Amino acid sequence: MTKDEKYISRCIQLARNGLCTTAPNPMVGAVIVHNDKIIGEGYHIRCGEGHAEVNAIASVKDESLLKESTIYVSLEPCSHYGKTPPCADLIIRKGIRRVVVGCIDPFSLVAGRGIQKLKDAGIDVTVGVLEKECRELIKRFVTFNTRQRPYITLKWAQSADGFIDVCRTDGHPEVLSTPISSMYVHKQRAEHQAILIGRRTALLDNPSLTTRLWYGKNPVRLVIDRDLTLPPCLKLFDGSVPTWIFTASEPVSPLPDVNYCKLDFSRDILPQIAGFLYKQKLQSLLVEGGSTLLQSCIDSGFWDEIYIEHASKALHNGIKAPTVPAGYPADYQQRDHVQIIHYRK
Repeated sequence: MTKDEKYISRCIQLARNGLCTTAPNPMVGAVIVHNDKIIGEGYHIRCGEGHAEVNAIASVKDESLLKESTIYVSLEPCSHYGKTPPCADLIIRKGIRRVVVGCIDPFSLVAGRGIQKLKDAGIDVTVGVLEKECRELIKRFVTFNTRQRPYITLKWAQSADGFIDVCRTDGHPEVLSTPISSMYVHKQRAEHQAILIGRRTALLDNPSLTTRLWYGKNPVRLVIDRDLTLPPCLKLFDGSVPTWIFTASEPVSPLPDVNYCKLDFSRDILPQIAGFLYKQKLQSLLVEGGSTLLQSCIDSGFWDEIYIEHASKALHNGIKAPTVPAGYPADYQQRDHVQIIHYRK
């Protein structure tokens, strides 16, 4: 690992601290190095507040050292006025001589302009250090800004013999997760801005879809209910979290604290949901629905990552788990004696 890679790795490590708080902004980390010693570091903590470069510079005790320092940043410094002033201007004003950038910002208002501004000011700029890892860090931001849709993660638990649930009519789902893996699911919820389920899951499981087992903001709850037949007593409609119902018609008696979005069910509704989320500026979506919804997402290509929890318990019959086509790269994790298969597009 080169010296530049070492410090960009630290930028990535810092940036991940903002996973649950920076959206719709990207996660960014910054490190300031003087004579091979870190004298300042920071990350973008929250949208509307100081960027990583600002926080890193503010953490330096002796600003006179900045003129002899290098600033490392995982993402290209911004060059435009948004909710905060341009970070490229701050770097120039502080007299920092060298800037090392992980990857170029895909956002149209930046997209190389920050780097060019630094170069025009006579600053030595290096671009593309650990670029793949830095782009992975901002995958949600990139997808949202380049594909005009949220980054989509599918998640389910299935039995050892390939069933997602038993056939039932009550509100008592078959428990396949362990206490540790359930906690991880709530961590995933905290890391996403929205969560989607179908009507059957809402009716039979009566889920809250909150982050009860993990610290973090609850995602916006989304449920598909074409004919508005779900009972108002469900936990989804308790008013504790912003909730949207995707439906085919206007509600006659709207539920309090519930929002409605009318879709055209004669066409594929998944692109319509993606368009709705884009307009709402929701960059990430976790789909926790039943087998039908999940398989529809897979068949339509409506996904970026898939997490499958393989339980050791066999159900012998019931509702078959979704099927992921062959050919997608996967990695395997072990969590609390449960195997997690992680697919990426």
